[in-house]
This record gives sequence, structure tokens and C-alpha cells, in this order.
Amino acid sequence: MPKKDGKKKDKNEIVILGKTTSFTGILKFNTTLRIQGVFRGTIEAQGDLIIDKDAIVDADRITVNSLTVFGSIFGNVHAANKVDMMYGAKVHGDVSAARLRIADGVLFEGKCKMTNIEKDVDIFHRPTEEIKADLQRTNVRM
Repeated sequence: MPKKDGKKKDKNEIVILGKTTSFTGILKFNTTLRIQGVFRGTIEAQGDLIIDKDAIVDADRITVNSLTVFGSIFGNVHAANKVDMMYGAKVHGDVSAARLRIADGVLFEGKCKMTNIEKDVDIFHRPTEEIKADLQRTNVRM
């Protein structure tokens, strides 16, 4: 049985910046961070970020694995995995992510760019020539 030394970090560990916390600077983290207060600066992280309902994040850049927003964000966001904007969230800035979910009741002002999309796969586009050829074959048979 492996020995537990207490120094190993739990992947489900959540670090919380509480409601009365106001922090300015650069945040870097590998686990999950929950902001309940106010943050200003830059976020460069490998972990996940949760912005609580009354929290305010004013960042020039937010880079995370995934982001869940209940509160307010001012700044551009890049998430390697996903961004979830939950009811009541306010996001002012451009967002790039592999997956994006925007709930009803969200204020989103910015541009969205989907990342990690296969360039060779386009399920919504067929060349016009193929469509015309299919239509002609259909009309000839009638």
C-alpha cells in the first residue's frame, strides 16, 4: 500500500479567495481557484477558475483550463477546455475556448472564438457544385 506523506496535492482541492478579499497582481495556480471577492490583474493558470455570484474580476488576460462564471468579468478569456457562463453572469471581453455554454440571463459583450476544432471537418458545408448536381439528379428522376 502506498505511503501518504500529506505533501501530495489533491486534484479536487479548491483554493478560495473569500468575499472580503481584494487582490491585485498576477495569479498562477494548478488546482481549482474560487474567487468570491475582487481581483485585478492577470490570471495565468493550468487549473480551473470559478467566479462566484458577487465576485468581480478585472483582468487584462485570463488563461485557465476551464472557467465557470456566476459573477462579473472584465477582460479577455482563454480557456483550454471550456467556459460556462451561468445565470446572472456578466462577461465583458473576448472569449476563446474549445467549448462554450451561455445560460439564459447572461450579459456577454465581446467576441467568441472556438478553439481545437478540426480544420478538415466541416459538417455544415458542401460545395455548391455537389448540391447542384444532387438537385439536377433529383429533378431528372421526377
